[in-house]
Amino acid sequence: MLKLMNILKYLEYLDFLNSRKKAIYIVSGLALLFLLLTAFVALLPTTFIDLEFSEELQEDHSPLLDMLMKFVSWFGTRWVAISMAVGTALAFLLMRFRREALFMMLTMLSSVVAFGIKVLVNRPRPTEDLVRIVSKAENQSFPSGHTTFYVAFFGFLIFLLFRLRQIPSLIRWTVGSFSLLLILSVPFSRVYLGDHWFTDVVAGFVLGLISLVLLIYGYFRPERRASAGQ
Repeated sequence: MLKLMNILKYLEYLDFLNSRKKAIYIVSGLALLFLLLTAFVALLPTTFIDLEFSEELQEDHSPLLDMLMKFVSWFGTRWVAISMAVGTALAFLLMRFRREALFMMLTMLSSVVAFGIKVLVNRPRPTEDLVRIVSKAENQSFPSGHTTFYVAFFGFLIFLLFRLRQIPSLIRWTVGSFSLLLILSVPFSRVYLGDHWFTDVVAGFVLGLISLVLLIYGYFRPERRASAGQ
């Protein structure tokens, strides 16, 4: 828990993303990594790394662990994700944070982008002859939409919780810690459940980071305008 708290504290120092040059460098690097992953899975749809990671992760399975991993992934199901985004936006509106409410809604665009890439890459899901399937997922496999959404949505939520000093400390640390736990655990959940390959969740995490950086950069736009006008 102390390690989680230390990680969350560093979110106060994301002002460097207010720099256009730094944001471009970060997004470009992440985009290059994503393109390399895409080319890799296009050439090798099922790799040794994917099979080995799934085998190791699913080796010590149990009904309790199945339930826990399903719970972790539950927040990324379509209507739950939409409800969370809308509900969080409404909560910020009630606190008179209009810009924050808008950006929480914009986090859903990450899922739209992920779905579009899924259609283009058209990578098949893991099958029962290769891995243990706990829950049957729809659509294509690459990248992991759950992982992309978790990094973008929960990542931006954490950023706002520690950015806005009006948020009560108890809510900041409770919601922030839970959100960070979900971000860190969802890649393992998706592979454990047999919904994705290792490279799917890595690509989803990278795409989520790209979305998060762009969201934070866009959020800082009024501050950049104010600085330029001085």
